[in-house]
Amino acid sequence: MHVPKLSLRKAAAVAAAALCGLAVSAGPASASDGWKHRPYDYYLALGDSLGAGWQPNAVTGQGFISGHGYADDIAASLKARGTKYVNLACPGETTGSMIHGGCSYPEPYKSQLAAAASFLKAHKGDRVLVTIDIGANDVDGCAGATGLDIQCGLNGIKQTSQDLPVILKTLHAAAGHKTEFVGSTYYNPFLASWLTGSSGQSTAVLSAVFLNLFNAVFAVEYPLHGVRVADVSSAFQSNDFVDQVPLKPGLSVPLNVARICQWTWMCAPAPVGPNIHANDAGYQVMAKAFEAAF
Repeated sequence: MHVPKLSLRKAAAVAAAALCGLAVSAGPASASDGWKHRPYDYYLALGDSLGAGWQPNAVTGQGFISGHGYADDIAASLKARGTKYVNLACPGETTGSMIHGGCSYPEPYKSQLAAAASFLKAHKGDRVLVTIDIGANDVDGCAGATGLDIQCGLNGIKQTSQDLPVILKTLHAAAGHKTEFVGSTYYNPFLASWLTGSSGQSTAVLSAVFLNLFNAVFAVEYPLHGVRVADVSSAFQSNDFVDQVPLKPGLSVPLNVARICQWTWMCAPAPVGPNIHANDAGYQVMAKAFEAAF
């Protein structure tokens, strides 16, 4: 895989510009005590494997829906108020397959989006919380052992930017006025390449540039369509290459790298890792980021 060179100075400039866009577009979160005191009738979770709560088995590495994903954590916090939980998120879902189909849903639904729209139409008069994370699988395959495929990453970002408005417009058209939407940015699992040496550290810096460009799509499109932004990227300190923290005795790494190792399976030894999915602690961090959007 050919990886064009990008100087750290230029990378930092691009990342700073993207971060500026994120800050302007997303805006500050409104002051509140979160959603635990908001009386929702239903909680609808949409998205990919993160929404489904996918994790590897801690011994064999075999993936499964753990029941400890961020959506499960959110549902648990709402359960005391009688909120009913519906999770349509599907491992492997892309923005395109969410629209056109890919995952299996009961007839007559051909896609996650169709199933979600039908649910929202059937509950127009109810108070519904909807969370969304979608797009990671549009870019997930763009990083490998030899580095980051820049053109692949750009293509994935473009695809997400084209599909996301279609998804959001369809959901809003189906929803009632009591429905509230929250969509997430993403953390950067490829920061784990920092641990492989100087080449891996360059890849980690470059991946941060692309993460900011990718997350800028969500920071712009979600608010444009009346969707709050759960800043998962910031919750994982995704851009903090400055602060050094001990990862293990004798090894200090940037804070963003440490967070990926602590809150995902990316730094776990084979056959469990490397795996991009959050662990229980990481999913709890994500759930708190969603609540902080209120």
